[in-house]
Amino acid sequence: MPIATFVHDGRAIDYTPAADVAAGDVVVLGDLVGIAKLDIAANKLGALHVTGVYDVPKASGVGTGIGNGVTTYWDAATKQATTSPGSRPLLGSTVAAAGDAATTVQRCQRTGAWSPGFPAWYPSTNSNGYPR
Repeated sequence: MPIATFVHDGRAIDYTPAADVAAGDVVVLGDLVGIAKLDIAANKLGALHVTGVYDVPKASGVGTGIGNGVTTYWDAATKQATTSPGSRPLLGSTVAAAGDAATTVQRCQRTGAWSPGFPAWYPSTNSNGYPR
């Protein structure tokens, strides 16, 4: 009897919201962050993407720039990416720098589903760039 059985690649998960969710909305489920690629009607089955590269809002102004390769977290109160973990869930690492004036940052959403068997912070590729 296997200890684990493969279910699917984990790029998206099923999600049935209590209220309508618009395409692009960031949804927090405990420590898991998903992004709706399409609109999901209330009480209807849809999908949240838990991997991929997305532009997400960030604060703008002096001292708010975020460099490339920086770990970001989702601040549900401000609906913005932040570099301050606090009790916020992990969004992923940025794949492009965003200066102080920028209102979005491009980041790669990485969860345990991105590289099964490894923690969320573990690189999804090896030193040669091959997927783990």
